[in-house]
Order: sequence, then C-alpha cells, then structure tokens
Amino acid sequence: MPITVNIYYKGENGSPKKFAQEMLDKGLVDLIRSKEGNLRYEYFLPLEGEDSILLIDQWKNQEDLDLHHASPVMNQIIALRDKYGLQMEVERYVDDENGIPEKDEKFIRK
Repeated sequence: MPITVNIYYKGENGSPKKFAQEMLDKGLVDLIRSKEGNLRYEYFLPLEGEDSILLIDQWKNQEDLDLHHASPVMNQIIALRDKYGLQMEVERYVDDENGIPEKDEKFIRK
C-alpha cells in the first residue's frame, strides 16, 4: 500500500526554504525521485511566513521507504537539517487503495 509522509520543516529566518533550495541545488531531490518506489517528493511553501515548508514524500510501500531511510542520501539530508537548525512535525498516511469514496466525490470539482 502506498505511504504518504507529510513533513513540516520549521525554522527561523527562512531556513526551511534555504534547506529545500539546497536539496534541489545539490541534486538530492532528483536523486530521491529517481529511486525505485518513490511516487512523489515535492516541497510546498505556505502563503504566510517563511518559517516553515511542507514536504510531501510518497512511496509505493514500506520496503521502499525503508530502503530510502537506509540509503547514503539520508545522511546528507540529516546534515542539511542540522545545518539549518530545522525542527520537524511528521504525519504519516497509508492509502487504502480504494481511492476516494463515492460519497465524497460530489465535493470534488474536476
């Protein structure tokens, strides 16, 4: 089952955005996106403030996520988190593979 992890990086003086930009500049984001089982790896900025950034990280299954966590790129990510003094809040979701329930479809504009 696909696993989605929302990571809210929080810091001061725009450090979350600087962290994400360095992840992009160093090619780490592209490297992660190219890994077997990665379905999504994307940063989002809030409309207000510069003290947080959201990462949506999605994997095909737990095994692929575990391989990512055990890979050398994780050490680089951890070093950048430390460099920018980031704190994290994490939400984890496991897809039920049934998609959006029919009763909820009426609320979605396509």
